[in-house]
Amino acid sequence: MHDPAALRTIHKNRFHAEPVVFAAPGRVNLIGEHTDYAEGFVMPAAIDFATLAAISPRDDGKIVIYSENYGEERSFDAAALPAKGSKHWSDYPLGVAVILAGEGIKIPAFSLSIWGDVPLGSGLSSSAAIEVATALAVTSLAGVEIPGPKLARLCQRVENEFVGANCGIMDQFISANGKANHALLLDCRDLSFKLAPIPESVALVIANTMVKHSVAGGEYTSRRAQVEEAAAVIGKHRPEVKFLRDATVEDLAKWSHEMSPEAVKRARHVITECTRTVAAREALMKHDLKTLGQLMAEAHTSYSKDFEGSCVEADTMVELAQELPGLIGARLTGGGFGGCTINLVEQAHAAEFSKALGERYKAKTGIEPQIMVCHASDGAHRIG
Repeated sequence: MHDPAALRTIHKNRFHAEPVVFAAPGRVNLIGEHTDYAEGFVMPAAIDFATLAAISPRDDGKIVIYSENYGEERSFDAAALPAKGSKHWSDYPLGVAVILAGEGIKIPAFSLSIWGDVPLGSGLSSSAAIEVATALAVTSLAGVEIPGPKLARLCQRVENEFVGANCGIMDQFISANGKANHALLLDCRDLSFKLAPIPESVALVIANTMVKHSVAGGEYTSRRAQVEEAAAVIGKHRPEVKFLRDATVEDLAKWSHEMSPEAVKRARHVITECTRTVAAREALMKHDLKTLGQLMAEAHTSYSKDFEGSCVEADTMVELAQELPGLIGARLTGGGFGGCTINLVEQAHAAEFSKALGERYKAKTGIEPQIMVCHASDGAHRIG
């Protein structure tokens, strides 16, 4: 994480005001992809890469947002905020103010400085980290306290309603509610969750393929529509099934002829992934790392073949990891179509694993990857 003291100095020099600083982490999903909007299960962990947000009040009726990452400042009239985003980095923090205002919260004029080290476009939820950090900052300035699960829902609405990305709840939820040294099995239906300890002997090695993606793009939208198509077909025969979380592989076999071939494959991924995700938490609770690794391997195959959400580079990264000492399990993580793989690795082998994986990936693809050894961290909080 970047130094909060450095961001304080940046903010004071730019806005001539003493800020309050908040942090919200990115996340890596150990297992459970594209199950959240099917009201299924996901199992992410917050990571020690984060967005920092420094905020101070203004007296001129303006909302002024500065990004240290982009080296750019944007200014808005606090009394006349736009209804939709403009496909600019400022949509994420600005959208928070818009959604909070829609909830009846009086949004004061403020200066906000943002600085993060969650890699952009990598599938580690840099956008959720920005939203949650901003939400904590703005609600603090407004004198309002919102519980973590509700804060996550509001930040999800920023993506859905303001930015235009049809994402589920997972990213914002884990950023707001993560716990150090634990993964979190989240039931996306009712937002109940169970913690699962990650052994100290296990490192989270995140390998960035350096292939960028955007969840606001057409690939994500089409996959989600196909998932919903399958749920609708099954629901015609079993009215209690509103989401694929409630469907079975037997349902899919029985009524697959009424679906498009693509919808059948997407549904098979989602239904089986929900089962794998619950089983993965049980494996962690039992310290059964062999089973956990097998579940991750099955999850990647399903993601790549049935959901068709992977790419050549990500498949290559996962394949190369299988050859290295210390690997417990590897799979593509995040929204897909590029981004990062998550590798659970024995801590004693983490450094050599990371070096070897990076070298082999570059030799195979010609791309220099970014390899990060991470640990599960706490969720969003005020600093100091």
